[in-house]
Amino acid sequence: MATAKTTERTPAEVIKSLEVGKFATLKKIDQGGTLQARRLSTGGVQFYWRFTHEGTTDRVAIGTYDIGAAPRSLGPTAKGYSIAAAVEACRVKATIQREHSLDGGYREHAAAKRREADVAKAHKAHAGRQTLSLLLDAYVAHLEAEGRRSASDAKSIFRLHVVEAYPAIANGAAGGVTPTQITDMLRRLIERGNGRTANKLRAYVRAAYQCALDVHSLPSIPASFKVFGIATNPAALTKRAAAHDKADKNPLVLADLRKYWTAIKDKPGIAGAALRLHLLTGGQRIEQLVKLRNADARDHEIAIYDAKGRPGQGPRRHTVQLLPLAVAALKSMRNTGDYLMSTDSGETHISAMTMSNWAKAAVTDIPDFQLKRVRSGVETALAAAGISKEVRGQLQSHGLSGVQARHYDAYDYAREKRQALTTLHRLLEAGTPAKRSSRSQPEIA
Repeated sequence: MATAKTTERTPAEVIKSLEVGKFATLKKIDQGGTLQARRLSTGGVQFYWRFTHEGTTDRVAIGTYDIGAAPRSLGPTAKGYSIAAAVEACRVKATIQREHSLDGGYREHAAAKRREADVAKAHKAHAGRQTLSLLLDAYVAHLEAEGRRSASDAKSIFRLHVVEAYPAIANGAAGGVTPTQITDMLRRLIERGNGRTANKLRAYVRAAYQCALDVHSLPSIPASFKVFGIATNPAALTKRAAAHDKADKNPLVLADLRKYWTAIKDKPGIAGAALRLHLLTGGQRIEQLVKLRNADARDHEIAIYDAKGRPGQGPRRHTVQLLPLAVAALKSMRNTGDYLMSTDSGETHISAMTMSNWAKAAVTDIPDFQLKRVRSGVETALAAAGISKEVRGQLQSHGLSGVQARHYDAYDYAREKRQALTTLHRLLEAGTPAKRSSRSQPEIA
């Protein structure tokens, strides 16, 4: 008896008989894996390459089946793939899988290609937009994201002394700026008597360019700096004007500190309490003190957050001890909200400008009085009273950038800071007329 010969179905016949949602293997690929097809709910057919990598089965979509494509065509048409073209696509992917099997296989290779394409697309999208102005904007945004108090200062200096003063350079390519152009910007400021601002401008521009250089090696630098393609730092090739490097703090002399204390020690309301807390805690930075939270204010100390210092390190927690009069000032400002120094029950904090205006309104007999002069006045008075530079730095949270201070010195200096504040209070009260508020209070809590 003759045996009937079994006829294997062709890929086209398998596709024709496919049910919706079902996969079917059409052909084995010599380089690895198989070509599969799946009937879609729309009635169309989708091709896949099925393969195994490190024991796991995977599928990669090829494209749709174009029944009208030339049977032997090896490239896709506008509508999809012929069976032969789908086989060729699988063959290419299988070859990549074989060549990159030790470093992630086809999937990782394809992902790397997509990342390269995204970078190229980003560069193309920003072509012609890699201006100095945008680089400086990116730096300001970086400072703001880190909570750096210098962000507003840098933004203002860039606007006034780069963007508005040199629009052609600001709107030109950041990578094309020369050291000579930056030197001209600095010279303009120095000739106008703004040497300190010139040095600050140089420092900020240099830092902006350094971010664009470091973005390829420092993960803490935002990827937004990549688009500028910076190869050199032109500001680093300029020199600072050392004669203008010191800020003009114009500290209050002790006699004026005493006048100021006399003006505010009995001042009512939140204004008086805020100003007393500021002075009796050693003249903390106004921008930081106004952000004091109720949760960080205890009856014996407060904690504020110092955002000055090394970029990328985050704000440093700074604790300050409280004398009895400071405790009383703090308690009078307590509310149920988040911020202690607030005029809306703690929802928002007062601004540094508001506090400065309160201080100016309280003082009438100190020439050129500014609240920022209190901080340097306190340090000067404490230095004259024999308080060491180290303790003054711990009290006012400055000069703490050395390796020893950052990594090894974990001592909190609470006792020394309290003693310095007690000395400050004694200096303020010495020689003041009439009754002394300190007589009814012990100097050390």
